[in-house]
Amino acid sequence: MSAPVTAMIDISNAEKTFTMHLQGGSNCRSCAAFRFMSNPANAWCWPAPRRRQSSILKMIFGNYRCDGGKIGIRHQGEVIDLVRPSRARCSACARATIGYVSQFLRAVPRVATIDVVAEPLIANATPRAEAREKAGALLRRLKYSERLWALPPSTFSGGEQQRVNIARGFISDLPILLLDEPTASLDAANRAWWSN
Repeated sequence: MSAPVTAMIDISNAEKTFTMHLQGGSNCRSCAAFRFMSNPANAWCWPAPRRRQSSILKMIFGNYRCDGGKIGIRHQGEVIDLVRPSRARCSACARATIGYVSQFLRAVPRVATIDVVAEPLIANATPRAEAREKAGALLRRLKYSERLWALPPSTFSGGEQQRVNIARGFISDLPILLLDEPTASLDAANRAWWSN
């Protein structure tokens, strides 16, 4: 009899409240306590209101601290509770286990597109030449002309920047990939391409 599969993501009673400092310190609850579990090889779509979706994903990735509950992530054979981790363990989990594609590309200005896409691999000790080769293959697949690879993404349209952002998210083969409305700024043809 096989052992039960441990969930990749196991969230229970997670909640998040923001303090609105410019509104007299009033509190705004973004997420009330909720429960969610995802096993390996599952894909999920949250039909929650937009701000709630983003808050949940940012809590899983570690951009937002959770106010309570548990966010268990299976990381390198153990389950880490991201509600109470050390900063170092949270960063290690984000680098090696969780990928994140936001709605907007945030990249260092004047860095070539191919290096922006390759950066997650380089940060995890992939040799630069190998990382750039994989980035080039992905950019080719996304129909980016090689003459654009040396340009910084800041020179591209919003939709083109988002395709760079998606490539950057997909380049690492991580166990968990969080997608926060990644196709929202793409034109209809590219949205259709990503849907297939």
